[in-house]
Amino acid sequence: MDIISQLQEQVNLIANLALNTVGTLQRDAPPNRLSPNYPEPPPHPTEDGANFSEEPKLMGASLVKAAKQFDLLVASLPISETGEEAQLKRIAELQRKN
Repeated sequence: MDIISQLQEQVNLIANLALNTVGTLQRDAPPNRLSPNYPEPPPHPTEDGANFSEEPKLMGASLVKAAKQFDLLVASLPISETGEEAQLKRIAELQRKN
């Protein structure tokens, strides 16, 4: 698999992990009182309250690991020795050939 495909896969993984992390927090987090003017929220029924405190940490660690892997992939990209103008000129040449 080429590096661009790997980057795309990693971005998809990061998006998926972020979505699952936020969804899990939204679903499992205990209710919190927003203001003293509002009544006390009802307790959130949880199956395992002790597990909730560990799960966000694990999900956060997975998200950080995926972001670091993305950074490593970006760092492995070849460095362009030409400037932006030269790259745009080369792109235009390639488009003319096609």
